[in-house]
Amino acid sequence: MTTRDPSPGPDPQAPDGSGVPPLPAPDAEHQALLDQRDQIRSTVTDVEHTRARASWVGVIVGTIVLVFLLIFILQNLESQQISLIFWDVNFPVGISLLIAAIAGALIVALVGGLRMFQMSRALKKAKRIGPDA
Repeated sequence: MTTRDPSPGPDPQAPDGSGVPPLPAPDAEHQALLDQRDQIRSTVTDVEHTRARASWVGVIVGTIVLVFLLIFILQNLESQQISLIFWDVNFPVGISLLIAAIAGALIVALVGGLRMFQMSRALKKAKRIGPDA
């Protein structure tokens, strides 16, 4: 014969009758720990976005891109004839596309660098003239 324990009813001491006793009010030491935890969280949040972190993210993304690029080059080793103005060279397809991508990146970097130089000169000129002009 098994007897079943009756399920306990709501705690008569609970203010809302839910059966869950109220949490005690935090003492001063506990409140100090909570304040310290919140301060550490805000400090960590302030430090989350740093140049070092951005550099590491860039290194990791760059490494992943290089691995995919290496795989692409190794899968495209068939040679092709490339004629440019007066040059005739034989390169694998992967290498020739890599060279084209690097040339495109250099052109974009050159245009971006010229634009930054132009903006820097304009800002210096605006500072010399001043806001009163």
